[in-house]
Amino acid sequence: MTPAAFWFLRHGETDWNARNVAQGNLEIPLNATGIAQARAAGERLRGRGIAAIVSSPMQRARVTAEIVGEALALPVAFDPDLHETAYGEREGQPMSEWFTDWIAGRSTPAGAEAFADLRVRAAGAVNRALTHPPPVLVIAHGGLFRALRAEMGLEPNVRAPNGVPVLCQPPAAPGAPWVLVPAAHPEGF
Repeated sequence: MTPAAFWFLRHGETDWNARNVAQGNLEIPLNATGIAQARAAGERLRGRGIAAIVSSPMQRARVTAEIVGEALALPVAFDPDLHETAYGEREGQPMSEWFTDWIAGRSTPAGAEAFADLRVRAAGAVNRALTHPPPVLVIAHGGLFRALRAEMGLEPNVRAPNGVPVLCQPPAAPGAPWVLVPAAHPEGF
């Protein structure tokens, strides 16, 4: 990945997120909590100098991006390669041991995208996003962020919270992992 700092935001919560069900490429809308998270993320990102927003075109990310874009008075660009990964036959099912095996590359559900392929796609999409004026805010999905974490030299199997902006800082030294810094709420919580 291009060694440049950027912000990442996982879309706001959906009912399936709340139930820990794999959404993948299914279009599941934000719930009321997710809309509130998107609004709070916009507030948290004010005053941070963000110059560009690039988002997944999937509904849950797009709506999050539109809410944040309005708060920051910025247009939203879309990159289809930021869409969530396909979980194939596991879409609509609880996230369980199959998910850990998928990330580790031990198995890929029928009809799903291999984690190694997702890593390549995710890194390419972020590299394209980083051609926009910095700092850039990337709005996408949890599975995609796990792939980015792997590309950053971090443990990939960590669930990113919905609606919490994270500053992704490149390594200070070659071979070191990236540093992730969640944005504090402007009111301190």
